[in-house]
Amino acid sequence: MELKSTLRVSNQKEVPEGPGVVKGQSLKRLAGNAQYPTEKVMVALASFKPGTLEKLHWHLIEVFYYVISGRAVMRDIEGKTYDIGPGSVIYAPPGIAGSHEWDIKEPLQLLSIRATTDLEKNIQFDVDKTTKQSSIEFDYLMSRGGAKFRSLY
Repeated sequence: MELKSTLRVSNQKEVPEGPGVVKGQSLKRLAGNAQYPTEKVMVALASFKPGTLEKLHWHLIEVFYYVISGRAVMRDIEGKTYDIGPGSVIYAPPGIAGSHEWDIKEPLQLLSIRATTDLEKNIQFDVDKTTKQSSIEFDYLMSRGGAKFRSLY
């Protein structure tokens, strides 16, 4: 029996950069997509421009971030602030209690690891800071396959 390697090696320089979730953010999808398939995780190199604000939001799945360079202030659902910089490790569990907000102070680059390759589960919900109510833009939900309708006829 011959054993064939399933190891895959690539370089992030070969991965095309695409838009992120908010204006001022770009993503390089390193793993967990059609070009670089994985079974359970989605990994991206995320870059943010200074002045970018990603509003308070939460995810259906757990997310892990590792900051490579830059500076930001991060806020949680209670309003507590965290100064984020190179080497910062952030774990956001699924659900509203893991809500977080990014206020980018310097060009920021981080590794984002999400616990799914399923776009229907890899969505985020905005949170109103006052009422704590969650919402999601319908167009965004549709783009992720999260809103499927069937005919009633």
